Amino acid sequence: MKKEKSSSDKASGNRRTERRKKQETNAKHWAREWLDALVWAAIAAIILRTFFFGAYRIPTPSMEKTLMTGDFLIVTKLAYGPRTPMTLSVPFTDIYTPGVNLPWFRIPGYSEIKRDDIVVFNYPIDVAPVSVKTNYIKRAVGIPGDVLSIDAKTLYVNGEESGQFETLMYNYRVNVRERIRLSPAKVREAGGAIVQSGTNSHIINMTREIANEMSSWGEIVSVEKFVLPEDYDGFGRRGFNFSRGFTNHDHLTEFQIPYSGMEIELTAENWHLYQDILERYERNSIQRNGDNFMINGEETNRYTIQKDYYFMMGDNRDDSEDSRFWGFVPDDHVIGKAGIIYFSWDGENWMPRFNRILNLIH
Repeated sequence: MKKEKSSSDKASGNRRTERRKKQETNAKHWAREWLDALVWAAIAAIILRTFFFGAYRIPTPSMEKTLMTGDFLIVTKLAYGPRTPMTLSVPFTDIYTPGVNLPWFRIPGYSEIKRDDIVVFNYPIDVAPVSVKTNYIKRAVGIPGDVLSIDAKTLYVNGEESGQFETLMYNYRVNVRERIRLSPAKVREAGGAIVQSGTNSHIINMTREIANEMSSWGEIVSVEKFVLPEDYDGFGRRGFNFSRGFTNHDHLTEFQIPYSGMEIELTAENWHLYQDILERYERNSIQRNGDNFMINGEETNRYTIQKDYYFMMGDNRDDSEDSRFWGFVPDDHVIGKAGIIYFSWDGENWMPRFNRILNLIH
């Protein structure tokens, strides 16, 4: 015969059952609280990333020495006004729903793009919805309506030489004395990078300050900017519409940056300037026969620009594929203004660049 449990045993079992239920309830409450916290944190992060700030890493040397490869930036979207979502996408990923374009608008910012601002934008000629195009960062050397030209590497804006920042880099031809070897380690230590070496002549990428310092070295005969000849074809095999009308990035004849409301007259000679604008960015149907144009089924060579455009250049002027190659940046491609370097990693020496952390970007 089974013995019946005593009342004390039953009470003890009940207490254990209640304790276990309470623990399970507490665990569920704890899990729910953490889940709620994670959900709200994700929502807050999405809102912050969409409308306030973005974090970006510099992958190439196109902005050196202003921004170094391995710099991590905070970019403020509030400066020029954040864009509402343009595609249906998975947050924090590059996954989006093809063919679904959301109606969007730009919330007013506290500033307009000023000449020489450092701007993050979507790479215009990518074939993808605007907001999922590759992120680029360059200096806005020209704003809507500006007249630009480049003569022997020198940029002119509205007829005046553009500001020369200390961090701008160019290729220089450096001639050394006969039977004297230029030390690559010495060049690196000074802050330059040898691009091409010859017997007594080298092409070195560096700032003007480094070039002036190098010209005083005993083994150096001369230091001068390396300028491509005007007739040297540096664009012919690149395949960009904009640069088809020029020969190389050291020489661009005068042109005006388009702006909303600007009326243009299309010709065979200026079609390279406007082809991407009309066909790619403002989505018109164009048929062309020499100087004759059919725009959206109407025979005309007159057109009114619908958007504002910008001209972007890297501060490493001879190691940057920028607007000189692929043309203008439409205003709807602008993401934000570079604000601060929050971290910097030196990939060559495998260590942080502590002197760059929390530096403001100018």
